[in-house]
Amino acid sequence: MTTVYFIRHAESDISVRDGRVRPLTTKGMADRALVTAFLSDKHIAAVVSSPFKRAVDTVRDFADKNGYDVEIIEDFREQKSSGAWDREADFWGYLKRMWADFDYKSSDAESLNEVQARNVAALNGCLEKYRDKTIVIGTHGTALSTIINHYDKTYGFENFKAMLSIMPWVVKMDFDGQYCIGMETTDLFHPEVKYDYDNCRVYTAAYGADKKPTGENA
Repeated sequence: MTTVYFIRHAESDISVRDGRVRPLTTKGMADRALVTAFLSDKHIAAVVSSPFKRAVDTVRDFADKNGYDVEIIEDFREQKSSGAWDREADFWGYLKRMWADFDYKSSDAESLNEVQARNVAALNGCLEKYRDKTIVIGTHGTALSTIINHYDKTYGFENFKAMLSIMPWVVKMDFDGQYCIGMETTDLFHPEVKYDYDNCRVYTAAYGADKKPTGENA
């Protein structure tokens, strides 16, 4: 079995518009300690990340303190977003439309299908390279949500919306080859809280005979 801990980045400075170089805030830098503590007993074999600074810096504290290099994989980057819509006026409407139609996009953006395809392809490469090991992947809210949706098509807009304010956020997935056999999430600020995914909250879900993951590689 291969285990992947996806780490959605800590709080970042949204005043920096270039997503590739956007740094963590002072709070985000401090909250990395939650990630480091959480991963400390997980027997990690490798630390992988999106190339975006906020994702790399979120997992770097753990990597540096435990002697790992951070392996950068370009295709784990976040969605290329649109500059053609007003964030304040149409933010939720735009996101909701994307989640209703995975092929929808403005001319200068990526669709969720495009984000999902490259992130899942990158994940499959990691599953092959690190078969039967436990790894960490530093990632982003939209990118990670499309990966979850690939394996569980019931994950949709309301789940995505509920997750947005949780930074950092952990999703653990277990794989038999490229088949997802288990999934659970952890809110590092409230690790004792178990969420009901089916009621569109950020969730903890252990798959069994009554809830089987889906997706092209399932």
